[in-house]
Amino acid sequence: MTAPYAQTQTVTPAPSPSLEQRVTDLEAYIKNSARGADVLNAQTASLIPGPGPGHNAWLMTSTLLVLFMTLPGLALFYGGLVRQKNVLSVLAQCLGIAGLVTILWWAIGYSLVFAPGSPFFGSAKFAFLRGVTSAPNPDYSFWVSHNVFAMYQLMFAIITPALIIGSVAERMKFSGVLTFVALWMFLVYFPLAHMVWGVDGFMNGVWNPQAKIRAIDFAGGTVVHMSSGWSALLLCILLGPRLGFRREIMAPHSMVLCMVGTGMLWVGWYGFNAGSALGADAIAANAFTTTTLATAVASSTWAGLEWYLRGKPSVLGFCSGAVGGLVVVTPACGFVDSNGAIIIGVLGGAVPFFACTKLKSWFHYDDALDTFGVHAVGGTLGAFLTGLLATATVNENLTASAATQNGLAQMLHRSLWLEQLKAMGMTIALALTGTAVIAVIVRAAIGLRIAPDVERQGLDINVHGEEGYIASG
Repeated sequence: MTAPYAQTQTVTPAPSPSLEQRVTDLEAYIKNSARGADVLNAQTASLIPGPGPGHNAWLMTSTLLVLFMTLPGLALFYGGLVRQKNVLSVLAQCLGIAGLVTILWWAIGYSLVFAPGSPFFGSAKFAFLRGVTSAPNPDYSFWVSHNVFAMYQLMFAIITPALIIGSVAERMKFSGVLTFVALWMFLVYFPLAHMVWGVDGFMNGVWNPQAKIRAIDFAGGTVVHMSSGWSALLLCILLGPRLGFRREIMAPHSMVLCMVGTGMLWVGWYGFNAGSALGADAIAANAFTTTTLATAVASSTWAGLEWYLRGKPSVLGFCSGAVGGLVVVTPACGFVDSNGAIIIGVLGGAVPFFACTKLKSWFHYDDALDTFGVHAVGGTLGAFLTGLLATATVNENLTASAATQNGLAQMLHRSLWLEQLKAMGMTIALALTGTAVIAVIVRAAIGLRIAPDVERQGLDINVHGEEGYIASG
């Protein structure tokens, strides 16, 4: 049976909008914020209801970029910095952590961080990703799918504990690493991430009207870098130095791998920072710009200091400076302008340089790959600078409804740095306390450190039964 022909009717075309109206509409579209554009008091209503294909595409791309930071970026960066006999151990730890954290995230981790609950912890609402569908979760974004958001945040959860292994490289049991990470996620990462980013989080100054600490952290200065860096310091002290530390040369076995890994980290970090806008909007564009500026300046600053003080700018200096700049700009990238990014870049190269070249030699702790010097010091510095340099001219959410209700908007350019200090203090306290408790438990249950003969021979062949390099006959 065929369908009847449609009746012919005359349609009068709507008048074309004027050039001025089209420019106004375009400006409104560009200014849309991925979070908050559809709230009742929004000054600019979203022009794209529901999950927008462009914004979903950007967040899925950002998700891949952040995973790229760990696998293979961090794996190659750290792998190049250790001795040849231990390169595969670093790769195995990165892969093991990626699998372990993904399972925890699916089971309960995502829910404990992003489900509404208390100011300090989420709830079991999204356990086993129940209800996490392709529809948006308006608590966090009107424009991207809930499941895409969950996968994006998973990549942050993967790379954070992976950073810790740099401080204890070449001497910690593989089973100890995985057990430590599993417990650390519950005692440190999940509660801290909820406090900073959860809709009802204790330190979520931008989005929680009832936040008690009105701090801001765009992409993870406290959640990722401070938590991992301060935990790394305590863990490497409790574990003790590598055999031969300060007596034997323990130079990186491949600066080529280190540099390639650094490049991957830099590229992936655009997903880390610009992706944290949760949409391809003006705030993402600003984070993209500030990330580039701060990283380039920090890389040049670190190498420049080496050149001035030691007579030679090293590739390791360029790489370390780039990572330092990326770390320091992370909490600030969506809140500061280009000039702020330049300031962050200079300090992001100079301060971690001092921490890595002086503090270690003064206090004799064996932070093997400078996780503390770069991530703890850099993340702490970045959190503080964010309080000094943040401006609503690049991110109107700093003066939007929630920020006005909890007092954050009134602190901008005045006392916000005090709130940042509070958040920094709570982060350090949680990281150190959690790490100490977990280290005691793991040491008593299965042990933390490998046997001395295994350490001398190398972890690759003894723990994993493989070698990173096999000489050709």
